[in-house]
Amino acid sequence: MKTKFSFLIVVLGLLYGCQNDESTPGTKIKKGMIKMAIFYPNGEGKTFDMDYYSTKHMPMAVSLFGDSLKAMSIDKGLASGTPDQPVTYLAIGYFYFESMSALQNTLGPHREKLRADIPNYTNIQPVIQISEVQTVE
Repeated sequence: MKTKFSFLIVVLGLLYGCQNDESTPGTKIKKGMIKMAIFYPNGEGKTFDMDYYSTKHMPMAVSLFGDSLKAMSIDKGLASGTPDQPVTYLAIGYFYFESMSALQNTLGPHREKLRADIPNYTNIQPVIQISEVQTVE
């Protein structure tokens, strides 16, 4: 019963989270914005320091991106969509920009500095996806 309840909580959290992305104070995520998602897949021997990521790496990225960054959020993986299976992603970071050109112009000069910091919090090769926001509540 505990497993079914935990699974239900995770599914509800996923559904709620997909409808209501947390955003940086004072910023509203809007349809048409560009979202860069950085996935950190789980796996044998994978490690991830959430404290470093949330208190050092992401704040550094926010300061580097400046006013071009419209919102950001972090997900900490808790469970997979299948009961009794390990979490799929240990963490996911999200950055929101007004346009693709804003993302490219902002990320370009800082890409190497951000990549150089990755070994400070994980041994995972991140997977990046860039998307256009389609719906928001």
